[in-house]
Order: sequence, then C-alpha cells, then structure tokens
Amino acid sequence: MSTNIRIQLSLMMFLEFFIWGSWFVTLGIYLPNTLDSNGSQIALAYSTQSWGAILSPFIIGLIADRFFNAERILGSVHLVGAILMFMLYRANSFEEFFPYLLVYMILYMSTLALVNSVSFGQMKDPAKEFSFVRVFGTAGWITAGLLISLLNWDSQGGISEGLLRNTFLMAAVSSAILGLFSFTLPKTPPKASSSKKVSLKELLGLDALALLKDRNFLVFFLASVFICVPLAFYYQHAGQFLGEIGVSNPAGKMTVGQVSEILFLLLLPYFFKRFGFKMTILVAMLAWGLRYLFFAFASNGDMPFVLLLGIALHGICYDFFFVSGQIYTDSKAGTAFKSSAQGLITLATYGVGMLIGFWIAGIITDNYLVTENVHDWRSIWYYPASFAFIVMILYLILFKNEKIAFKS
Repeated sequence: MSTNIRIQLSLMMFLEFFIWGSWFVTLGIYLPNTLDSNGSQIALAYSTQSWGAILSPFIIGLIADRFFNAERILGSVHLVGAILMFMLYRANSFEEFFPYLLVYMILYMSTLALVNSVSFGQMKDPAKEFSFVRVFGTAGWITAGLLISLLNWDSQGGISEGLLRNTFLMAAVSSAILGLFSFTLPKTPPKASSSKKVSLKELLGLDALALLKDRNFLVFFLASVFICVPLAFYYQHAGQFLGEIGVSNPAGKMTVGQVSEILFLLLLPYFFKRFGFKMTILVAMLAWGLRYLFFAFASNGDMPFVLLLGIALHGICYDFFFVSGQIYTDSKAGTAFKSSAQGLITLATYGVGMLIGFWIAGIITDNYLVTENVHDWRSIWYYPASFAFIVMILYLILFKNEKIAFKS
C-alpha cells in the first residue's frame, strides 16, 4: 500500500469517527436540557444505534456488496447524512428530532462496514496494516470531544444556552466533507455477483447459528448479549451524569476512555497470551462492574479522580471483551462461517443486547428522577454494576477454559 493511499484511508477513518464523536457523547446532555426529553425518550434516541446495527446489513449485503463501488456508496450516504444532521440541528422538539435520527443511524451504521471494505480493498496484509489506519478513527473521536470542550459547548453556561445544538452542525459539515472526499478514494468495486441470490439468513449471519451447539460458544454468546445491558448505561447516560453533577467539559473528559482504548489495545496481545481467553473476558466484566461502582461513589461530584478512573476503564471494558470476543469467534467459526459468525455477534451485541440495555437504562433513570434534570445517580449506577457482576459470576461458573491463539 502506497503512502498516498495510506494517508487517504487514515483521513477517511479520522472523519468517519469524528462525525460520530461530534454528537453521540453529548446527546444524553443535549436531549433533556434543550429538547426537554425524559429518560425513555433518551433511550429511544440511543436505540437508533441498535436499529442501525440490525438493519444496516441489508444496505451492505443487498447494495454495496453487489451493485456499486464501496467508496461511491460511502460518499453518497455521508452526503445524505449531512442533510439529516442539519435537520437535527434545526429540530426544536423530540418528536421532530427522532425520525431524522433514526434514518441517519440506519445509514451511518452501514458506513462503518463501508470504510472497512474500502480499507481492506487496498491492503495486502490487513492484519498488519489495518490497525495503523483504524487508530486514526479513535483519534477522530477524541478530537471531536476535545473540540466540543474547547469551544465550551458542553460547559454549564453552554448547555443552558443550548450551544450543544452546534454539535449537529459540526457533524453535518464534516459529513459533507467526507461525502465529497469519498469520491476521490481508491476504487473498491463489489466482489459479490449481482445475479447471485442472497438469503436473509446469510445477510444477518444466521447461518452461523450452528456454532451455538458448542456449549462454550453458547455461554460466550449469551454473555455478550447480557453484558451490553450495562454497556448501554455508559453510552446513554455517562455524559448526562457528568453534566448533571457539575463536571466541567464532560465531552473532553470522556475522551480519556478512547485514549485508554488505544493503550489497552496495545496491551491486549500480551494479556491474552499470558492469561488466556477466559481470564481476559473476566477482567473485562470485572472492570465493567468497578466502573459503575466508581461512578456511584463519586456521584456527588467531589471526587473527580475517581470519575476519571471509571472513564479510563473503558479501554479494558471494550478491548478486553469485544476484541477478545472477535478473536474467539473467529477461531470457533472456521473457514465457512467467519464473516457470518462476526455478523451474528454484532447483531446480538450492538443490535439486540444494546437495544434491551437502552430500554432498561431509560426506565431505571426515569424512576430515579428527583427533580427536573436531577437524578439519584448513586442508586442508578448500582444497577449496571450489579448486572455486570452477575454476568461475570455466571460466566466464571459456566464457561470451561480453553486455549485460544491470539491473532493480530
């Protein structure tokens, strides 16, 4: 891969995640403070990510993989996304806001697969080359969060003045830039034949259901679904929590989680080889529970270091569970079901698991509303902490240890 192509792909990945990070982290702060949304409505807004994960395979499997170049679909989707983001910027009520967000996330979640397709299409050895490109995506997410805090949109004054509305305008502009830039990317033609029929079972990865006959994989599969319930609490309410308890510039502080993601991704190969798959997953689940206990203990806002420590655990929570899980799934699937198995896990976690999690988190948060935009966060955080520890204990008992090789 030439240096010029590497730069193009890195910029593409940077913009892809800059767009998402521009608005997603602060959505939980924006909705209640600007659109007067309740916990159930916030849950409904965040659930659009899950519906996107469920429905986007149709876009990829039926269109991008069969009829048009991936970079052209990527450009077209982001140009449409820019319009939808501008409409979100202008929306003045949740009822007006939600339909645009739902359509946007169905489209955006498909672009996550498209940027990977464009990248892999230019690489001779993706196992060695992709990580260098993908890290620019994390850098894009971090940059977006820091920029929001630098502009004081997420400050107490900025929140009260409704300045977080500008995050959608920033996402619209960057989406338009990526949309136009995508048409200059290297050509990535479809690989599947447009005349070959594709089944719903293949699109959703359901042909990999045979893997569930393996007891260990079934335990891991169910753990993956249930661990996404506490994960949904973090995505949906962490920003709102920090804003309510008076933490300054929450968007910038939450980028600590992405920085730790890079660090623990580098540490994962050593830990995986030294302690094995089961222990790696258990450490991730333990970190999930501890994170929410840290949030609960520091919910009065006078222990900022404990809050930052809880955010920093995101690297262990995400990398040690999801990346290890992808490796485990790849090893169990064999040649026939590699793609289908990964699709099945994605559907189960970001689709079904987080959809359930967002719904539960919204109900619990509403139940602990004290006054307008004031919640009993200590009680709220005990729920995902307890859930994570229960999943960890069941996994410890039911999963039989087995040796899995780490593949970079």
